[in-house]
Amino acid sequence: MTVKHTILLVEDNPADVLLMKRAFRKEDLSHVSLQVVEDGDAAVLYLSGEGEYCDRERYPLPALILLDLKLPRRSGHEVLAWLRQQPQLKRLPVIILTSSKETIDVNQAYDLGVNSYLVKPPGFGALGEMLKTINLYWLLNNEQPEVA
Repeated sequence: MTVKHTILLVEDNPADVLLMKRAFRKEDLSHVSLQVVEDGDAAVLYLSGEGEYCDRERYPLPALILLDLKLPRRSGHEVLAWLRQQPQLKRLPVIILTSSKETIDVNQAYDLGVNSYLVKPPGFGALGEMLKTINLYWLLNNEQPEVA
């Protein structure tokens, strides 16, 4: 199957990145290209197509963003606020994927326009199930918005 969708994972924890990559392989999500950036500033550069991310062939705009909250340089909330202010990018679907269940974090994310808020599951099997659900809903069944 050819790659049809790109997911941008914004995650600073190398162990979580490794688990996500393993879960994508295990669940055979080969039609998804997973791009990873490790901090909020890199996410903004990627989405802007600036710096090392200027080549849209190598770094295509994502169909979906999985965004951690606790990031170096610029928090997930700050990335989300920036994204929603960008006329050509503001429609990109964003899922917060974090370990925080704090009501203040959840409410702030929705106030800033997040599409969904998920708490990282406790085990590898649960992560795989979550990714299958994300794939089915957000990439296969959901109508994607037009972005520049």
